[in-house]
Amino acid sequence: QVQLVESGGGLVQPGGSLRLSCAASGSIFSLYAMGWFRQTPGRERALIAAITRGGSRDYADSVKGRFTISRDSAKNTVSLQMNSLKPEDTAVYYCNLAYRRPEPWGQGTLVTVSS
Repeated sequence: QVQLVESGGGLVQPGGSLRLSCAASGSIFSLYAMGWFRQTPGRERALIAAITRGGSRDYADSVKGRFTISRDSAKNTVSLQMNSLKPEDTAVYYCNLAYRRPEPWGQGTLVTVSS
């Protein structure tokens, strides 16, 4: 069974940057596209960035141009570089398979953008 562990969240001022990391156990990581999702209270978890095995990337309009997803298949990690952060980016961020039925969710990492 795949285990996903997210890290790197925290409190940052508007306009600041954070880098999130996700460590995935199991070989499934190298087989499929991976994504970053985020969730705020009262709303469903939403995919905001995805990267395929071949390195093709896709982003939600809300983060396009500010966030960059990357993956290291040798280390089974996927990262999310977040720049120009806005208060509306405040959420719990999760990683998981993209475009497929998700594996069990990790605990997520909380990002708070506030002055």
